Amino acid sequence: MMRRLALVLSFGLSMAGGATALAETADATPVVETPIVIGQSYTLSSSVMGQTREINVWLPPGYERSGQTYPVLYLLDGGQDQDFHHISGIAQLGTIVGTTRDVIVVGIASVDRRNELALPTENAELIARYPTQGQSERFRRFIGQEVQPFIAGRFRTSGETALMGESLAGLFVVETFLKEPQMFDAYVAVSPSLWWDGGRLARQSGAHLRDHSNNLRTLILTLGDEGEEMQAPMDVLIANLRDHALPGVTWDFTPRPTERHASIYHGAALDAFRRLYAAPAQ
Repeated sequence: MMRRLALVLSFGLSMAGGATALAETADATPVVETPIVIGQSYTLSSSVMGQTREINVWLPPGYERSGQTYPVLYLLDGGQDQDFHHISGIAQLGTIVGTTRDVIVVGIASVDRRNELALPTENAELIARYPTQGQSERFRRFIGQEVQPFIAGRFRTSGETALMGESLAGLFVVETFLKEPQMFDAYVAVSPSLWWDGGRLARQSGAHLRDHSNNLRTLILTLGDEGEEMQAPMDVLIANLRDHALPGVTWDFTPRPTERHASIYHGAALDAFRRLYAAPAQ
C-alpha cells in the first residue's frame, strides 16, 4: 500500500512538472514559418501541344529595381521536380559572387521526354518501347511560337538567348542547333543522347551545317566516360563540325573523362555559365 501511494505521489509531481514545462513553452515566442520563394511558376495554355504546360522563371536579385534588360537561358527538363532549382541555383551563385552576369532562367518542364525531346526513329525496337516518341519538331514549335514570345512579352529581355539540356534534352539541343540555328544565340548540350536512332542525327549533321548561314552562334558540347554508344556518334558530330561549321560558329567539345552520365551536369553547367555569361572585367 505504501509503495502504491509513493508511485501516485511521484506521478503527480511529474505531471505538475510537465504542466510547468507546457506553460513555459506556451509563453515562448512562437516559431514563424514562411515559404521560401525562388521564382514564379506559370501554367501556359499551349495550342501547339494541346494542353497546359509548366513554365518556371527565376529572376536575378534586383530585377524589380534595375530597369535593365537581361539575357535568357531556356532550360529543358526545367520542371520544379527536374533541373530548374539546380540551374537557377548556379545562376544565383554567379550573381551573388560576381563571377557571371545576371541572367533570367526559364525552365520548360518536360512531361513525356521521348515524345518531346527525341526526333523520330526508324528503329522498330525503340518504336515498340516508346510508342509516343519522335515529336521533337512539335516541341520546338511550342518553344519558338509560344514560350519565347511569352517570356519576351512579360519580362525585360535583351534578345540574347541560350538553350541548355542534358542527356535526351542534350539531343534536342543539338537537333535544334542543326535544324533551326536561328532560334537561339548559344546552345549547351551536356552528354547528348546522340545514340538515338543509331546516331542518325550525327551522321546527317554535315548536311545541316552546310545549310547554315554565317550568323554568330555558340555551341558547347561535353561528354563524360559513358561508353562507345555515346562516344561514337559524338566523334561523328565533332568531325562534321570540323569539316563543315562556318566561321560564324564558335564551338568546342570538352571531354570529361572523370565524370559519368549521372555526375557530369553540375560541373558542365557551371562552366557553360562562366563562358556564356562571364562578368565584365573590372
